[in-house]
This record gives sequence, C-alpha cells and structure tokens, in this order.
Amino acid sequence: VQLQASGGGLVQAGGSLRLSCATSGLTHSMYSVGWFRRAPGKEREFVTAIHWSSEIIHYTDSVKGRFTISRDNAKNTVYLQMNSLKPEDTAVYYCGAAYSRIYYPTSVGDDYNYWGQGTQVTVSA
Repeated sequence: VQLQASGGGLVQAGGSLRLSCATSGLTHSMYSVGWFRRAPGKEREFVTAIHWSSEIIHYTDSVKGRFTISRDNAKNTVYLQMNSLKPEDTAVYYCGAAYSRIYYPTSVGDDYNYWGQGTQVTVSA
C-alpha cells in the first residue's frame, strides 16, 4: 500500500491550493482516506476524510465551508481543495488510509493504517 501526497506550496491568505493523495494497493471499498495536518509546535490535527464506498465525508469545524474533499475512482486519488486559506492553516498535510468496517470515515489518527509523506502548506498573511 502506498499513498503519495502532493500539491503543497506557499500562498497568500485568501488564496487556494489543491492537494492530491494518490493511492495504490488499497481495497477501496473497505477504506477511508483522510487528511491530517501538523503545525509547528502542535499535535496532529484531523482535517477531513471520505469513505471510499459510501462517500460519506467528515470535516473538522475549522475548515467547513472552505475545504472540500473528493475522490476520483478512476485515478485512485483523493483531492483536498482548500479555499480561503488562512495563516492558521499553515502546516504539513498528510494523507492516510484507514480500514473501516463501517461506512463512516474516522477522524481518529490512530485508526489510520497507512500514511503518505507530508506536503507543506504555508499561508502568508
């Protein structure tokens, strides 16, 4: 199983970025794919996740209305469209995959079995 995150960069406040998480080796109907982030000096934080089969989505409150997670079944890729970015969104963003027996995506980091490498997102004021 491999996850490859990409798309990070430097953007001004109010700008947008789209992150990608390319997956391989997953039995997609049984997994959720999620995004977490870790800001300097802070703990890992759940951002959003999607269950591959049910397409149920879960967002943390701070990104609702600004971030959108989606998946492309043909490309085995999950996207995170981030709009109206704020300096407090600055972090390393990680995508992960969690095996799930229910059709709801988990927000608990310890539930995730596989992780991609991080991609840095920096939002300047």
